[in-house]
Amino acid sequence: MTAAPETAFEIAAAVAAGRTTAVEMTARSLQRIARADPAINAFTAVFTETALAEAAALDASLAAGAAPGPLAGVPFAVKNLFDVAGVTTLAGSIIDASNPPAARDATLVAKLRDAGAILVGALNMDEYAYGFTTENSHYGPTRNPHDLSLVSGGSSGGSAAAVAAGLVPLTLGSDTNGSIRVPAAFCGLYGLKPTFGGLSRHGVRPFVHSLDHAGPFARTARDMALAYDVLQGHDPQDPASREGPAIPTLPLVDMPPQGLRAGRLGGWFETGAGDLVVAAAARVADALTATATELPGAHAARSAAFCITGSEGGSLHLKNLRERPGDFDPATRDRLIAGAMLPAHIVARAHRYRRRFLAEALALFETFDVLIAPATPFPAQPIGQATIRLNGAEVSVRANAGMYTQPISFIGLPGLTLPIVQPATPPVGVQLIAAPGGEALLIQVAAQLERDGVIGAGPRLDLASSPHEPPARHARGLPRRLRSSL
Repeated sequence: MTAAPETAFEIAAAVAAGRTTAVEMTARSLQRIARADPAINAFTAVFTETALAEAAALDASLAAGAAPGPLAGVPFAVKNLFDVAGVTTLAGSIIDASNPPAARDATLVAKLRDAGAILVGALNMDEYAYGFTTENSHYGPTRNPHDLSLVSGGSSGGSAAAVAAGLVPLTLGSDTNGSIRVPAAFCGLYGLKPTFGGLSRHGVRPFVHSLDHAGPFARTARDMALAYDVLQGHDPQDPASREGPAIPTLPLVDMPPQGLRAGRLGGWFETGAGDLVVAAAARVADALTATATELPGAHAARSAAFCITGSEGGSLHLKNLRERPGDFDPATRDRLIAGAMLPAHIVARAHRYRRRFLAEALALFETFDVLIAPATPFPAQPIGQATIRLNGAEVSVRANAGMYTQPISFIGLPGLTLPIVQPATPPVGVQLIAAPGGEALLIQVAAQLERDGVIGAGPRLDLASSPHEPPARHARGLPRRLRSSL
């Protein structure tokens, strides 16, 4: 008996060949969500009726002879930061819950739909994308499918958990300081933060205009290549969108990289790293015969990133901070207020340092093609744990999960989380970094490491095979109307 298709690549191929239908794949995804998501809390909305209608329309089109798209019949979901036509974009807040529905899809949502993918829901996140744990005080925490007592990471925690639990094979998230790469590491997935401006942010609720990125999550390197190729392309609606031709990535997945020069980042990128994290980075470095190197100034880059994040984020929400402070998640509110109070000359210095640090990082790529670093200093921590001990000091989990990703986001380099999932230990992620425009190389290297058994997301988790008792919700709960079909 042939196994049912699970990956995006397998589903699209099976639908295109007529071995299954988009309706069957969509219904199976919706059934898994209904059974497993009460325990995980990845979704803020499930689009049952519209998803099945879109799938039926796709099946009818294919039956009439239309060419299948590269993602034909593949269920996907998006962080509730992306506009979806007819749906209110919550951005993890209750303040935005009263906004009118979006008039049109965000560019990346539209690209996936145009490629034949079926949108099944919107996903939980840290409020306004400011956090690394998705412990949302309004809609409850998103739980890690590998261990429901642990955080999923953030701010795109729902996006990571939905893929890790096998509810959908692809999701979209955003990354300002690490919000794709951190949850991908905690949940044992591939998570791509593209080059700044590499994928359109049009229709994505902004957090920090000068640092925001959007990108996909996937369980395999091939699925990541498939999704990235669909999402590529200049978008004149996003002022930061990079111009130039798209570079097809999928054909490279089966081609081993030749003459690769890999560097393993030390210094700041080893500060505070736990044993599992160090071992994971060493595993990838050894497989790529990497040479030790450093990126001086990463600590200062992280500090500067904090300044820019707080200032731009605080300014963006200043009106509501003044008029509706009690409606914010307290942790988000306090950091936004602090950021809004930063003197302008401090922020200006942060931007000047950004240019200097970028030049120093680009110089490294004269010697190396890719750089290797841990994605996080520690694996996923228990939900509700506020602090962790790093370098002899008690520090915030929520602020420090992204200490290795922030310096990379700060200068807009592409970064791909590589998953290492092994029995009896929590998932760990390793960050693979390239020069601007190097996404195809990152995915090509990841595919080779996956074939060699160095990395991988492991078998699909079976949380949807049996019902789970939902954990207690926050008192404010999730608005019932957002759990119903559209």
